[in-house]
Amino acid sequence: MAKNKPEKKTESNGDYGAKDIFVLEGLEPVRKRPGMYIGSTGVDGLHHLIWEVVDNSIDEAMAGFAKNISVVLLPKNQVRVVDDGRGIPVDIHKQTKKSALETVLTTLHAGGKFGGDAYKVAGGLHGVGVSVVNALSIWLKAEVCKDGFLYTQEYERGKPKYNVKKVGKCDGSGTAITFEPDAEIFKEIEYNWEKILERIRQQAYLNQGIHVIIHDERKKGEEKAHAFYFEGGIKSYIKHVNRRFQPKHEEIFYINKEENSVMVEAALQYADDLSTRELGFANCIHTPEGGMHITGFRTALTRVLNDYGKKNNYFNKDDDNLTGEDVREGMTAIISVKIRETQFEGQTKAKLGNPEARGAVEKVFGEAFSAWLEEHPQEARIILDKVLLAAKARRAAKAVKETIMRKGALEGMTLPGKLADCQSKNAEDSEIFIVEGDSAGGSAKQARDRRTQAILPLRGKILNVERARLDRMLGSEQIKNLVIALGTAIADEFDIERLRYHKVVIMTDADVDGAHIRTLLLTLFYRYFRPLIDAGFIYIAQPPLYRVQQGREVRYAYSDSEKDRVVKEFQKIKAEKAAKGTKEKEEEPEEVVEAESDGEIPEGETKIKGITIQRYKGLGEMNPEQLWETTMDPAKRIMKQVTIDDGEAADEVFDILMGDEVAPRKHFIQTHAKSVKNLDV
Repeated sequence: MAKNKPEKKTESNGDYGAKDIFVLEGLEPVRKRPGMYIGSTGVDGLHHLIWEVVDNSIDEAMAGFAKNISVVLLPKNQVRVVDDGRGIPVDIHKQTKKSALETVLTTLHAGGKFGGDAYKVAGGLHGVGVSVVNALSIWLKAEVCKDGFLYTQEYERGKPKYNVKKVGKCDGSGTAITFEPDAEIFKEIEYNWEKILERIRQQAYLNQGIHVIIHDERKKGEEKAHAFYFEGGIKSYIKHVNRRFQPKHEEIFYINKEENSVMVEAALQYADDLSTRELGFANCIHTPEGGMHITGFRTALTRVLNDYGKKNNYFNKDDDNLTGEDVREGMTAIISVKIRETQFEGQTKAKLGNPEARGAVEKVFGEAFSAWLEEHPQEARIILDKVLLAAKARRAAKAVKETIMRKGALEGMTLPGKLADCQSKNAEDSEIFIVEGDSAGGSAKQARDRRTQAILPLRGKILNVERARLDRMLGSEQIKNLVIALGTAIADEFDIERLRYHKVVIMTDADVDGAHIRTLLLTLFYRYFRPLIDAGFIYIAQPPLYRVQQGREVRYAYSDSEKDRVVKEFQKIKAEKAAKGTKEKEEEPEEVVEAESDGEIPEGETKIKGITIQRYKGLGEMNPEQLWETTMDPAKRIMKQVTIDDGEAADEVFDILMGDEVAPRKHFIQTHAKSVKNLDV
């Protein structure tokens, strides 16, 4: 074997030794990789700082030592959180030989929740706590009232400015943390009042009997405050969630009981609605992806209603058992467990993994709900009637679904006739544009890249699925075509692995009708294709509103403000040319005006010398070349990815805007009317 001449080692070809191993001490890992600890350095990560500090105060409340919590938004982006709990210890820690307060604030995974009996349950156990807040703050001040004395310590980017010191006397006990996020970490520091308000409200519901006050003192003269106190706990939460619906029964089911060291608290009420609202919490941490506690709840709910229905002769001879889909239609339920050692799946705590939580919830809820049905025969009858109606609709929809799904949607013969499919069979490379009308569809079909882009035109507005069950929905030709084109099937047969396009693009006109169609499609995707949104496969195209031309130069504008900016830039360029004496002969007439797309010059329109401004009222008014270069060309186009930051809030907005009740929709429109821009009437 021939020997190669040894190469001179460089940084790029493998000189890897001890010098390349970096040991990050203290809180350095947090500043080096903040996303690992708070999810992101965007708006969610910024608010996560508040949640970490508030969660510590909530843990004191869950342990029975705090009754009052205050959250204050201060000028200079500072936040102050105060509680009347026991106060963080300040005596010397035997391992670190420093004050326990400094240890907690400067050491990852240091605190009273990792052993011992200081906390039986804690929401912050899986998190990394106030030390991460300290690391990502340009300044933080901790104040502790304990044993009659006030102690304090300040930090800069996680490093103490001085040792913990006693500064005076105080009454009672508690902890105050004031911090200012570091602009080096968070490029945009702007707290969302509504987002904080909703989170604080949620925590107040989950911790019955605690007082939480939030103040906004960021702008002088615009101060505001809100206080929360719910004696009814999660029963009050159920009423809050169901406030926009008509409850089917007034009495709310409720249970709070311990089983095998797991505290199980659950509340349930059915409403005259088709959608399900199911909120799970583990140690007051919302688990949007569910987990073991939700699995236990669902299993018990289905079993109990089936048993009760059979025992009381609600079923016909040929009826099959109620399914989970049947028993959850129109249901609002809150399931909260408090457990000593929480096991969350993933850093975001989205799913609870404790197997003991499943058994505890299934037993506690199952026994209590079974007894409640026996004790409340009128409510039981109402609930059984509703779930049996859902089962009937499911069976009716089954035949329709089987007709649609019998043949594989990937076969060319089964695809809808109006679909202009792409050549690629690789879903990762493929995208489908859902467009309104044959005119826009025709333009899009000519404009597209046939290799990777498919076009599906819709005829008018699709069915509002917020007001229709699945059987009626699948009777809609428009929705049926869309389901077949996507290839995923729907409802209980949904399979995201069969999705034929990894970009599903809603491309509608920039007017009222286009916005309505877009909302109807988003409602469909949210209610029946939610995993596509969660996976980041749904997009909204952003066609331009204006085409601005001066001479041979053409630019597109996507808003009125951008159009005005482009006009000013053109005017500036022309003025500079004139000043240099290089004025060129204009190719457009001097009296060119802001014109509609058909070329007519409307009366009274302001003349902009030498500049043509074309306002697009619909995609069909663009020729294929214009549609491609502005809206469909991957190298130039602008698209918005549809995301859901808060499922509960999104659910509420869809219910308000697309549901049957007029009053909530009217109130929503009146409340938000002033924030609407570019209203097209």
